[in-house]
Parts: sequence; C-alpha cells; structure tokens
Amino acid sequence: MAERAVPLRYLALGDSYTIGEGIAPESRWPVVLADALRAAGAAIDAPRIVATTGWTTDELDAGIDAAAPEGPFDLVSLLIGVNDQYRGRAVDDYVPRFEALLRRALGFAGDRAERVFVLAIPDWGVTPFGAHSGRDVAAIARTLDAYNAAAAAVCARHGVAFVDIAPVSRAHGHAPAMLADDGLHPSAALHALWARLALPVVRGLLSRA
Repeated sequence: MAERAVPLRYLALGDSYTIGEGIAPESRWPVVLADALRAAGAAIDAPRIVATTGWTTDELDAGIDAAAPEGPFDLVSLLIGVNDQYRGRAVDDYVPRFEALLRRALGFAGDRAERVFVLAIPDWGVTPFGAHSGRDVAAIARTLDAYNAAAAAVCARHGVAFVDIAPVSRAHGHAPAMLADDGLHPSAALHALWARLALPVVRGLLSRA
C-alpha cells in the first residue's frame, strides 16, 4: 500500500463496541485497525469516533447530528444495533433505522460504497453478564443472527463490505481474557481480533481507489 502525502481520514460510528467500554482508548478496534493500516504503509489519521455506550440506532443518528463530523472521509465504519436488540426492538424496526445510518455513512464517504464497511453485532448472550441476565440466551442469539443477516443484506444492496465478527465473538466472548471487568464488554484482546478480521477487508477497499 503506497504512502499518501495527505493522510486518510477515518470516521467510526457506533456504540460501546466502537468506543471501547472498559478498555483503554488505544485498544479500541478502530484505533488498532488504523495502527495496522499505518504499519502496512497507509498514511491515515487517528479515527474520528462518534459512539457512546448504550446508543441505539436512533440515538446514534442524533449523536451524529450533535457531533457534526465534517466529511468527506476516506473510510467510514458502522457497528450498531445491539442496544436495539437489548431493548426488545423487532428486526423489522431495526432494518430501516440501520439502512438510514448506512446512507449517512455513505454520505460521509462521498457516496463511495468502496470506502464504507460494517461490522456484525456480537452476541452478548454468551458473556457472563448475559448468562446471569435472566434472559433466554438462545433467543438473544437468534435475534442477533436475524439482525446481522438483515444488515448484511442491506449492505449487499448498497455495495458495502460486511465484516462478520459474530462467529469469533460468539466463540471467545465468554473467556475471561476476552472480557472487560464488567463481564459484558469485550476486552482489548477481542477488539484486536475484530481489527484483525477487518484489516484485509479494509486494505482491499483502499486498494480499489
């Protein structure tokens, strides 16, 4: 990947999974991803992150309005929906809200679909918090699978890359080393795995410029 005189600008949109609840700022997956891109030869600024723990799709939409990030960006990521599921919203309610946010992400990227990517929603039901939540963890898994399948379909319609981090999160999300101290949010180690999965996808997107 060739060096650029002007660094790439990266906007990361999301919730606790993007802001890195319970971990150091330098361990957030967008930051780790940008570091990896830089190590691979890309000139890229530190990511501009618009994300807050607990945000749903509509709260992220309002948060973007409040933060007013100024595009265009060379790279935009989106990871959102776990709090919609946590609050009991049906998939049919999630899909139009997610698609509206994806359209906003595309707008921030100058309507270049090849500069936008989406990460799947991890299954919080596999965590100790989920196990002790009193909820049906099998139902959580089914609903999040439906959310992710719907999001992947929306991404395909828009020509946007979808990075499926759900399997690795489900496989490792119960391990103490993969959890922050609250037993719910991912540790720096799991954030690093997400960044590792996103890296080849993003390098491929950037090479299409």
